[in-house]
Amino acid sequence: MRVLITGANGMVARAAIGHCTALSDEVIAVSHGELDVSQREKVFKTIEGTAPEAVLNCAAFTDVDGAETNEDAAYAANAAGPENLAAACKEFGATLVTISTDYVFDGTKDGFYTQDDQPNPQSAYARSKYEGELRSAAANPQSIIVRSGWIFGHGGTNFLSVVPDLAAKGKRFKAIADSFGTPTFADDLAVRLRQLAVARAAGIFHATNSGDGTTYYQFAVTAAEALGAGSRMIERVSNTELKRPAARPRNSRLKCIRSNEVGLAPLRDWIEALNAFLNEKGGK
Repeated sequence: MRVLITGANGMVARAAIGHCTALSDEVIAVSHGELDVSQREKVFKTIEGTAPEAVLNCAAFTDVDGAETNEDAAYAANAAGPENLAAACKEFGATLVTISTDYVFDGTKDGFYTQDDQPNPQSAYARSKYEGELRSAAANPQSIIVRSGWIFGHGGTNFLSVVPDLAAKGKRFKAIADSFGTPTFADDLAVRLRQLAVARAAGIFHATNSGDGTTYYQFAVTAAEALGAGSRMIERVSNTELKRPAARPRNSRLKCIRSNEVGLAPLRDWIEALNAFLNEKGGK
């Protein structure tokens, strides 16, 4: 399969590049510097010129707090970008898979969020991602929208990705104990993105590792204990204590109610995925 992957320098994009390459796909990977997805004309020229069968859109503005004061940039990447890619894919016959977020939900639900739940984004970042869902679906009804969250992986700079390094150093750090989500290993998410592209399964899918979900604190404790580092250095804090600019959902656990329709089994349990991540880090 000929695959175009945007946002090539990002954690998920790198995982997708590795996965698709391992399956002998012809991969064209473009960074933000090579293709700003908010520039419609360039998007059309790129897709016309590269003629991909599938586009995996990993380009995004991911600074959740920064979006509060830089909303225009967030909407350019997260809303206009998916819309442009969707329209170009429709024009040139490619399948678009674009990534959205668990943050489109407000977090007031106690259980898992499914595709039947109505989004209610609470931050500029979340609103921009939800707008990207709406625009990409409107521009191309065959678009595949993949909501995920709590993503960790190799080369990642977010909290979940750097927890193993923090634990290994034995330094004291804080972890939120009252926010709940479903962790997602970038390598596993990459597998699901390609599977959905092959299935050409239009619509919204939720893609996370399976299990009951967890808190940032419990994720950190699980990683530290797996490394034999112990968890005494991890300090429990509440979400409100950190006083961050952007609102986050208290609970953003996701479950997919459509995967079985296209013959896709659940992704492995998040603890199994975390252990794989730790083992791979140890081998590098």
